[in-house]
Amino acid sequence: MAKVLITGATENVGTAVIDALSKLQHNLDLYAGVRAINEDKNKFANYTIQFSKFDFTDFTSYQPALAGCDILFLLRPPQISEVEKYFKPIVDTCKAEGVKHIVFLSVQGVENSKIIPHHKIEQLLVESKIAYTFLRPAYFMQNFTTTLRHDLIQHQQIYLPASRAKFTLIDVRDIGKVAAKILINISAHINQSYDLTSKESLTFSEMAETLSRNLGIDIQFKSPNLIHFFLTKRKEKMPVMLILVMIMLHYFPRFQQEPATTDWVEKITGRAPTSFEQFIHDHRTLLKA
Repeated sequence: MAKVLITGATENVGTAVIDALSKLQHNLDLYAGVRAINEDKNKFANYTIQFSKFDFTDFTSYQPALAGCDILFLLRPPQISEVEKYFKPIVDTCKAEGVKHIVFLSVQGVENSKIIPHHKIEQLLVESKIAYTFLRPAYFMQNFTTTLRHDLIQHQQIYLPASRAKFTLIDVRDIGKVAAKILINISAHINQSYDLTSKESLTFSEMAETLSRNLGIDIQFKSPNLIHFFLTKRKEKMPVMLILVMIMLHYFPRFQQEPATTDWVEKITGRAPTSFEQFIHDHRTLLKA
């Protein structure tokens, strides 16, 4: 029985992976990597899973969590960008403990964007000679129920410096389903990379129109300049690092080639990816005040 450690287990993607695995037959020995076992295990009361203390900022947690681990599901917390400081020790520990495969949650377009941490992490994994699978998802639909929710609920607007840039989208639940299918058949995905998208490519103006139509609320899209965006978010007490991540996610795509949609979700899971309208329908309560 292969031991699988899922990092970021309490976050959107980690939880989606665990949920998707719970709906499939498998022989995996699942461990949720969490920072505080006693507090976090309640979230998984309905799942068959064990727990390991794993904290990206606590180097002493790496070895005990990875001991005996065969497969690691690795993601990058948004607040951690120092690859050499945090991710190299993780990869070195994986090598020392005999981890056989790492499934890494990267980002679409990473191969053409050397400034983002995911690019360096992918390079680190390739150089480690550990078998890998790179999941490169598009823009998370769940951003509307997390980082963008405040503006949506309080101001009925999307406030981002994205202008007319087009974004491919993905429902985090579909990422979980893809990851689950890969984890239970890992040998079929050795050293592969998959761009994960829905079938849609939309501007934020188009997303605002879709939200308005489906929620029955007039949602406006406003694209501020970078100074106004930064100052507005600082007034809202958003951490500087998160503001910079928001700028990287939404401003730089204005100067890049429009990302392509792919059919990997359907190929791997056997089901069509979730549409943006379906996502809105499923999360209607969260998206309305």
